[in-house]
Amino acid sequence: MSLIIRVIVNALALWAAVFLIDGVDVTAQDTFGQILVYLGVGAIFGLVNAIIKPIVKSVGCLFYALTLGLIGLVVNALLLLLTGWIAGQVGLAFEVEWFWPAFWAAIVISVVSWLLGLFLPDGDD
Repeated sequence: MSLIIRVIVNALALWAAVFLIDGVDVTAQDTFGQILVYLGVGAIFGLVNAIIKPIVKSVGCLFYALTLGLIGLVVNALLLLLTGWIAGQVGLAFEVEWFWPAFWAAIVISVVSWLLGLFLPDGDD
């Protein structure tokens, strides 16, 4: 159940990023298609963050320390660009144009995910 909630949270955060940031787009024609794209991209984004982000943090530990964690913003933007590329490869209508929209969208996604996480129960109860 936790996995489904995480995918839905990612999908809602991606929707907020698409709504707020120019250069991050979902081009599905109908509402049902858009919902499927958001859920699919939310799942891909969750997998990318679960698999690649810990590796990048481990390898780039020195850069995180030297920049006081600000390199994390760049890493999140690059992971979102990777998610957009993977979504394009599997045929999902999700597109991230270039680095700066990905940078700002990654910030929006982080904030929205954090806010939604405040209201959702965690598995520690």
